Amino acid sequence: MKLVKAILHPMWSCEDGAVTVDWVVLTASIVALGMIVGAVIWSASEETTNDIASFVGSQKVLSTF
Repeated sequence: MKLVKAILHPMWSCEDGAVTVDWVVLTASIVALGMIVGAVIWSASEETTNDIASFVGSQKVLSTF
């Protein structure tokens, strides 16, 4: 057991890669937030898109000048 602690202790106490982990978590959070905002905008714009499509589809085109 002492051998395992002697091997693992330096790895647990070393903070060389801690900044990398922080940046990975920060970047993943920003990407997730962007995806959530995109989904909200997408769902809100779908109704408006359908309203515009039905309005444009109901217009009559005059073929004479």
